[in-house]
Amino acid sequence: MKKTVSFSKNSTNLFFHILTRCNLTCRHCYINIEQHGSNTLPIRTIESWLRVFAEGARAANVIFLGGEPTLHPELPAAIQKARHIGFNSITIDTNGYLFNDILLKVDPDDVDYFNFSLDGATKNLNDAIRGPGSYDRCVEGIRKAVSMGFATSLIYTVSNDNIHELADMVPVIAGLGIERFFIQVIGIRGKSAGDRPKKLQVLRTDWIRIIPGVAQKVAELGITATYPKVFLNHDEPFECAGRVAQNYFIFPNGRVYRCPLCEDFPLHSLVMKKNRPVKTGGINESHLFELSIPEGCVMNKIVQPENLSYDSDGIPKYKIACCMLKEEISGRR
Repeated sequence: MKKTVSFSKNSTNLFFHILTRCNLTCRHCYINIEQHGSNTLPIRTIESWLRVFAEGARAANVIFLGGEPTLHPELPAAIQKARHIGFNSITIDTNGYLFNDILLKVDPDDVDYFNFSLDGATKNLNDAIRGPGSYDRCVEGIRKAVSMGFATSLIYTVSNDNIHELADMVPVIAGLGIERFFIQVIGIRGKSAGDRPKKLQVLRTDWIRIIPGVAQKVAELGITATYPKVFLNHDEPFECAGRVAQNYFIFPNGRVYRCPLCEDFPLHSLVMKKNRPVKTGGINESHLFELSIPEGCVMNKIVQPENLSYDSDGIPKYKIACCMLKEEISGRR
């Protein structure tokens, strides 16, 4: 059964970039060193920031990200700190290389999910997007994690570069032993925001024609499939997670964003000072969240309007949903 997963208004979600370094050079990488910094956070800072965002939260969840978070030698300690502090769930987003013997240094009870990334059903496509050898290493990493009892998910970031292979992921997924499949929509930020001759964003007609059907087939394997809502009809209400939910996107230089679409710009609404989040001055993302436009998401209109379409009178044909709004089809075996 498909359901729309609304924003969690009763929990705090921390998307914690503990470093920006990575061993891969993915075409669509959203890390922007100029905006996010290049430092690696020490464990004492990681612990301090974990504690401050967990304070007063009814339920707090953390996703450790990079760059590639397993490159951080103290990631196991960060996981233990998060568990000790009382985080409701702990997730690691990884490209599958699993550096520093991470699977040998944590237990399945310590980590709720390892999220792995593939962006093609074939080696040729995935490796063209993510880097030579990355397909085999990711699949190897998934199999190893599953064999050791870790819960695993797979992420596929959809663009016009790879949507033609999304349906081919179904038989690939069937043999991996994963529990969840996330279809992500590409964000035009970081490398994707650079000059490219090919439009990366998928048309609404293609998204509606392909994405829900693939998600349904994955769910029929017994694997829960989740994908962004993206496009809203005129009669569907728009709601911004930046206004109603507690999502924090934290970078090693201390910037804290509430909306990932803002991350290419110095629009962060918070900054870490003396290990506390402090509101920034001037115009920032929090002011933009208050705006109401016919197109739905203000930030989408500002930074990646190519996925909008208008009629002959200049009226939007549809609205763009907040990127945090998801559709989910539960896997049933």
